[in-house]
Amino acid sequence: MDRPVKRNGFAGGLGFILAAAGSAVGLGNLWSFPYKTSKNGGAAFVFVYIFSVIILGLIVMIAEIYLGKRAQANSITAYKKVNKNLGWLGLLSIVGPFMVLCYYTVLGGYTVKFAMNSFSDNSTIMQTFSGNTGEVVLYSALFMILSVLVVTGGVKNGIEKACKVLMPILFVIMVCIVVYCLFLGEGVSDGLKYYLAPDFSALGFDGILAAMSQAFFSLSVGMGIMISYGSYTGKNINVGKSAVWIAVFDTIVALLAGLAVFPTIFHYQAETGIQLQNNGIVLMFSSLPIVFKSLGPVGNIVSFFFFGMVSIAAVTSMISMLEVATQFFIQKFRIKRKKAIAIVGGVGFAFAVPIGISLGFALTGKEKMMLAGNNLLDVFDIIVTNVIIPICAIGACIALGWFTYKSNSAKEALSCRKLSSNLQEEGLKLGKVGLLFSFMLKYAAPILIGVIEVFGIIDIVFPSVSGTRTFSMNGLILVLIALVIMIVCAVIYFVFLKNKETGTNEDEVVIQEEAEKEEEEKEEAAVQE
Repeated sequence: MDRPVKRNGFAGGLGFILAAAGSAVGLGNLWSFPYKTSKNGGAAFVFVYIFSVIILGLIVMIAEIYLGKRAQANSITAYKKVNKNLGWLGLLSIVGPFMVLCYYTVLGGYTVKFAMNSFSDNSTIMQTFSGNTGEVVLYSALFMILSVLVVTGGVKNGIEKACKVLMPILFVIMVCIVVYCLFLGEGVSDGLKYYLAPDFSALGFDGILAAMSQAFFSLSVGMGIMISYGSYTGKNINVGKSAVWIAVFDTIVALLAGLAVFPTIFHYQAETGIQLQNNGIVLMFSSLPIVFKSLGPVGNIVSFFFFGMVSIAAVTSMISMLEVATQFFIQKFRIKRKKAIAIVGGVGFAFAVPIGISLGFALTGKEKMMLAGNNLLDVFDIIVTNVIIPICAIGACIALGWFTYKSNSAKEALSCRKLSSNLQEEGLKLGKVGLLFSFMLKYAAPILIGVIEVFGIIDIVFPSVSGTRTFSMNGLILVLIALVIMIVCAVIYFVFLKNKETGTNEDEVVIQEEAEKEEEEKEEAAVQE
């Protein structure tokens, strides 16, 4: 099953771990996790989150990495190699991250703008910047170009090399910022208490679901990314150990983010008596810049490194989402990487422009370019995170747990021990936890993810208003849009892709070799002339 690592694949385990961790460590870690932690019982939430990473996130991650590794191909081919009727899940897992990259382009542009503007005054620019369409488009373009340049270099010479440099830099910057923030003085202890004091009464059932959901989405599972990255690995990559290291790195970064954010916010509030918002985009691009300004010249430096760190996290996540669709275009349509990434990046940026304009209207209080009562960024985010990603994650569990190996009887099909044995023989060596993994993969993980999916849809259609759930027609419209997207993916697959070759990494190597040969011939011809 395992083949030697191709020259377009990861050179080693460290490069793969850092690239996959880079995908997992994103903007959500840096503001979503701290906010959800403080809102849902502090350390109680963290405990459930870590437990959920172990029993849920790791299971899906291992399944997706292994599906890619055994197929050595893009997501659609990976699912087709398990069962041809599951290939539509591969297409859906390409569409999902593509939708995310469309709005990530805008948010990435914001981080670049705030990093570059750190030595001026960031504290009042969120509304003026977001409302300036030209600037938003410019910085979104800069962020997209930077990400595209990395992916153009390929997996080994682009993504792996970039992540080997960027991820250690991100971690060092984050540790330095945390140390600085913890010694700000007044208010820091209150910030730590607000962030980490365990309060199981504040956790509740909604908090448990939020922790499970955060653990699940934080690891970049359910988006085809781990399938794509896993396909570029070979025998030198231990899937189980790699997944553990990825999860550990992702969780540490998420925890450190809170240690930087809340001591800083509470220090400012203690000194000024002014309360600041501590959630979502307002926390990142409004509240924190106000705090950094209050720190004087040192605050400018902290702001630069903080938003530089956030930009790095955004880039490492963005390149993984670009790679999923780029890999498919290269392998299915047999085109050069530069052409494929130009198509993916160009179409993604075309969607990002209206998303950026819509977000700008929302942040400046104008109700324009809305869909189902939401700005376009929220529309894309709600559809993907609440509906599409859980479906893809359940699909990965079902594909590996139920369809990968043929069974001679119903008893054998239901047996976790038989699945564990088959996985062990084929190369997924999980040691003593192999049987537990098989049980979680076949039964527990799909059920738990299904619970997240159901309650996610309930929150959209019946949002809680002052503690009471009320029906939302706009929410129903968003769920229906998500359903239409899934149906369209299924129709496209069964009509155009099911019985057609959809390519493998070997095809990509051949395409790359042909491109290099063509370049050499052009150079030789130029020299002769």
